[in-house]
Amino acid sequence: MKSYLVAGLGISGIAAAKLLKDKGCQVVLYDGNPDFDKLEFKKKNNALEDCEIFCGEFPNELLGQVDVCVLSPGVPVDLSFVEQLRSHGTEISGEIELAYSFGKGTVVAITGTNGKTTTTSLVGEIIARAFKDTRVVGNIGIPYTSVAGDTTDDTVLAVEISSFQLETIHSFAPHVSAILNITPDHLDRHHTMDAYIKAKEAIATNQKAGDYCVLNADDPVLYEFGRKLSCKVVYFSSKKSLDSGVYYADGAIWYSDNNEVQKVIDVKELQILGVHNYENAAASTAICLALGISMDIIREGLREFVAVAHRIEFICEKDGVRYYNDSKGTNPDAAIKAVEAMERPTILIGGGYDKNASYDEWIESFDNKVKLLVLIGETKQKIADCARKHDFLAIKTADTLEEAVRICHDNSVSGDAVLLSPACASWDMFKNYEERGRIFSDLARSL
Repeated sequence: MKSYLVAGLGISGIAAAKLLKDKGCQVVLYDGNPDFDKLEFKKKNNALEDCEIFCGEFPNELLGQVDVCVLSPGVPVDLSFVEQLRSHGTEISGEIELAYSFGKGTVVAITGTNGKTTTTSLVGEIIARAFKDTRVVGNIGIPYTSVAGDTTDDTVLAVEISSFQLETIHSFAPHVSAILNITPDHLDRHHTMDAYIKAKEAIATNQKAGDYCVLNADDPVLYEFGRKLSCKVVYFSSKKSLDSGVYYADGAIWYSDNNEVQKVIDVKELQILGVHNYENAAASTAICLALGISMDIIREGLREFVAVAHRIEFICEKDGVRYYNDSKGTNPDAAIKAVEAMERPTILIGGGYDKNASYDEWIESFDNKVKLLVLIGETKQKIADCARKHDFLAIKTADTLEEAVRICHDNSVSGDAVLLSPACASWDMFKNYEERGRIFSDLARSL
C-alpha cells in the first residue's frame, strides 16, 4: 500500500485525506500556514485525528518517506518543497487524479476560463433527469474526492475542473471532456499563456477513440487543438452555423448532424441572460448528446435551469434600480460578458486582487452602457489609469464594498442597473468570491 502526503488542508485537502483514510492508506498531513491550529483541526475532523500533521516550514524528514504527494489546488506545483519531493522520487498528484483512481462511473469533465460553473450546473440539471445516480462536483464547491468512494459503475458525474487541478493529473480520462474557452487568467500562477493553455488542454490528454471532447469552435486555439485529438470532437459556437455541432443563431440553439439541422430551444425560453450563457447552453447540449441523452430531456433541463449564485444573479430592485451580483466575474473576459448581458444603463463595481491581468478590453466593452465605474481593492488605481487612457472618466473609488454600494445608490436613477462584476479575484478584501457576492447582495437588499 502506498504512503501519502496531503499538502494544503482546506476543503479539498480534507476530502482527499478522508478518502485515503477510508481506503486504509497511510496518510501524513501538511499545511504551509505556521499558525495552523492542529488541535482545532482534529476536533473538527475526527476521521483524521490519528494523522500526523506538519505545518509551517516543510519538514525535510518527509523527503523520500512518502510515495505520493496529493497537492490541494491552491498549492502551486513549483513551490520549493514540491520540487524537493519530486527530486526524491515522490509522485506529485492532485485531488482529481486521486478521486478518479478510487472512483467509478461515467465522468464528464468541464473546464475553461469562464462559464465552467454555469455549464457544469446546467449539465447536472440535465443528467439528473436522465440517470438515477448523478453527482455535480469539483471546483464547483464539492470536492470530487468527497464522493468518489461512494460511486458505482452506474454513477454519472459532472466535474468542474480548474487549470490548477489539471496541473496534477496523470491517468485521468473522462468519457466526455469540454473546454469552453481560453482567455488570459491566473498568469500570476501559470506565469505564461502557453503554460495556462497547456494546463487546460490536459483535460483531453488521456481520452481515447470512444470518448468525446466538446470544444469552442470560435476559439482558434481550441479549434486547432481539436484537430489533434484521437477522440471524437464536437464543436459549439455562438458566432457561426456549423455543419456538425451545436450553435446559437437567430434567437435559438441549433444542433446540426452532417447538415441535418434541428432546433434545440428558443433562447427566450431560457432563464439565463446573455450570449455567453447561450454558449454555455450550446456546450451543455453537446455534452449531453454525447452521453446519449434524448433531445426532449435536454430541452426540459435547459428550460428549467436558473442562473447559479454570483453569476449575473438578480438580487433585488430598489427604487426602480436592479441590482446584479456577478462576483464570479473574477477576470476581465468574464466581466465583459456580464456588461454585455446588461440591458439597462449600468453602474459597475470593479476591482480587487491583482492577477496581472490587462483591463483594456474590459474598459472598451463599456460602449456607452456603463455610466459610472466604482472601483475598490488593490487594483483600483491600475484600473482607473487604464480607464482614463481609454477616455472613460466617470470613475469613483471606495475603500469598502459598503461604500461602493452607497455610491451606486446615490448616483442611480430608476431604470438603471447596478452590477458587481469586479474583473478581479477577491482575495485582497474577502475570503473568496462567494463572500464578496453575499456581502454585496446583503448590502443591496438592505438599502
